[in-house]
Amino acid sequence: MSSPRDVRAFVALELAPEVRRAIGELIASLRPRVPGARWVRPDGVHLTLRFLGDTPPARIDQLRLALAGAASACEPFEAHLSALGTFPGPGKPPRVLWLGIQVPPPGLALQAACERAAVAAGFPPEGRPFRGHLTLARFRERVLRPALPPADLGAVRLEILTLLRSDLRPGGAVYTPIDRFPLGGAE
Repeated sequence: MSSPRDVRAFVALELAPEVRRAIGELIASLRPRVPGARWVRPDGVHLTLRFLGDTPPARIDQLRLALAGAASACEPFEAHLSALGTFPGPGKPPRVLWLGIQVPPPGLALQAACERAAVAAGFPPEGRPFRGHLTLARFRERVLRPALPPADLGAVRLEILTLLRSDLRPGGAVYTPIDRFPLGGAE
């Protein structure tokens, strides 16, 4: 059970402003082709490494040190943004439209370190395997699986691990950084 002081939190890698602009252009091109979608704001797109949910402030404090250590142990890296898809897979109506991100081994090691940090702070282990993706839209209603064009935004550099607060609002979630941790310990 959550307390009024709990924050809805998650751990993510930030995207550079120019990457978010390119994602905004991709979303604009997809809008007329994908009816029934509720699109995310491009300025909020990020690579989630670990969703935490309702989190007591004491757990946030526990996580900070572990996340700082995980970030400093991982050098900045490049990942490739390509391919559009939906969750869940074939056979069920889509609920999420995503842009794929091919995360290299250093990023996967960072994600595993974030998972270990969350479990050590008292969160239950994540039951699903990590699948790197950037959420572009969600579907409220049952819709037919859209025909998606090819997409390739190229390589992006990931440099900042962020602990974020998520506030759900009628216009969509608003994300506020709680703390930022530069990869490789650089400022």
